[in-house]
Amino acid sequence: MTSIDLDGESTEPRRSDAAAPPRTPSAEDFAAVQASPQFQELRSRLRRFVFPMTALFLVWYLSYVLLGAYAHDFMATEVFGNINLGLLLGLAQFVSTFAITALYVRFANRELDPRAAAIRHYLEGGQA
Repeated sequence: MTSIDLDGESTEPRRSDAAAPPRTPSAEDFAAVQASPQFQELRSRLRRFVFPMTALFLVWYLSYVLLGAYAHDFMATEVFGNINLGLLLGLAQFVSTFAITALYVRFANRELDPRAAAIRHYLEGGQA
């Protein structure tokens, strides 16, 4: 399996970023990177976040729809004034969507983007 130097501790001379444009990776380069442990770790981290979060949101959304369809009395429970539980749960759908988006952006910036940038740098000739 191929290993990519993510720490940038290559013994080979580095090219100057201003000297030449990035090289175009070949199909073999992509295949080698896809087989690398670094790429597999990137995919694994993405999947460990995305799949549970998607499942959680779908259960939350399906619960809201089912409550709206079959629990009319529960959803019509007045919380204060003309505001009922159904309205508050509906608004919570929007809030949860924004919260999940914010969590993903923070996760991607911290965990995924640095790894993806290192792989991209490697493919573009940062370590020839």
